[in-house]
Amino acid sequence: MVQLSRLFLRKYGNFVDNLRLYVRGGSGGMGLPRLGGQGGKGGDVWVVANKNMTLKRFKDKHPQKRFVSGAGANSSVRALKGETGKDKEISAPIGITVTADDGKILGELNVEGDRLMVAKGGAGGTLHTAFEPSRGQAKHIRLDLKLIADMGLVGFPNAGKSSLLTALSNATPEIASYAFTTLKPEIGKVLYEDYKQISVADLPGLIEGAHLNKGMGHKFLKHMERTKHLLFVVDVCGFQLASKTAYRSAFDAVQLLTKELELYKEELVSKPALLVVNKMDLPDAEDKLAELKEQLQSPQEFFDLFPEDAIPKNCITFRHVVPVSATTGLGVDHLKRCIRESLDEEAERENKAIHEERLRALRNQ
Repeated sequence: MVQLSRLFLRKYGNFVDNLRLYVRGGSGGMGLPRLGGQGGKGGDVWVVANKNMTLKRFKDKHPQKRFVSGAGANSSVRALKGETGKDKEISAPIGITVTADDGKILGELNVEGDRLMVAKGGAGGTLHTAFEPSRGQAKHIRLDLKLIADMGLVGFPNAGKSSLLTALSNATPEIASYAFTTLKPEIGKVLYEDYKQISVADLPGLIEGAHLNKGMGHKFLKHMERTKHLLFVVDVCGFQLASKTAYRSAFDAVQLLTKELELYKEELVSKPALLVVNKMDLPDAEDKLAELKEQLQSPQEFFDLFPEDAIPKNCITFRHVVPVSATTGLGVDHLKRCIRESLDEEAERENKAIHEERLRALRNQ
């Protein structure tokens, strides 16, 4: 356990997916009572999306995590209207959600150059304020990074997700024969002959109760929100996380993973999904695969063995069920084709929906 804790600190310590910052808009400038002058407005604080920025780099560059914009200039005989204070821009990674201390979402930055004002500068002094300026807004905000990927790998520890990501892509995650090897997200790129690239995110293995923030629960479940498709990965022979925990078959794993996603955010299970049945090089794998496929055809018939609170409201219908062996490469090329096919089908469906919406809008003009 001590070794696992040290591994967690070492591996996860290099990955940052949230930061808390202090931001303050600039104070306004003083007005000039004698001549009715108006003080300049204080500068605003903005968060701006930058594709070259990461939260780790941000943290290293700004250890104080404190951002204050410029004050507005006082009104003077030479300039009755004081100059506006200089804005402060905070470069942040693409894929950031900005929230206030009370949990209110202020906005999201999803595209290079997206801008969000997080603290407004104070007004300059005028006749209506007895020429007294106001202070700028001051608050703490939180930057939360949610990885953006075409595919998100979902699975319990030791299902072989890291090995699968290596087999599919150019990523080189740490791989070992014990649970919890992956302690930070990894992104791999699947390359195709026509130069199409698909991004795949490997997240640390979930545990039962992840929706309650057990293990690394919410820290990594949130990344599922921005993946276009889900790629469930299960061990064909099932798994047992520890000697004191129950053995779970591949079918159990599918339903429990579905339940964890559902309890965290119900709309997650409506995403298109594929099922990868891994470790097909193990003995009796073919028989266990046949059993799993039969169970998936009528999953409700097997729910009598589940506790009531472990049964998902809605079972996922997988677009493809693909048996593979990530270590030997068996089925990996077929899986790549299935991933591409599923993403292309969904893109075509979305484009068709957009086209139909535009036609309806034209008819209603």
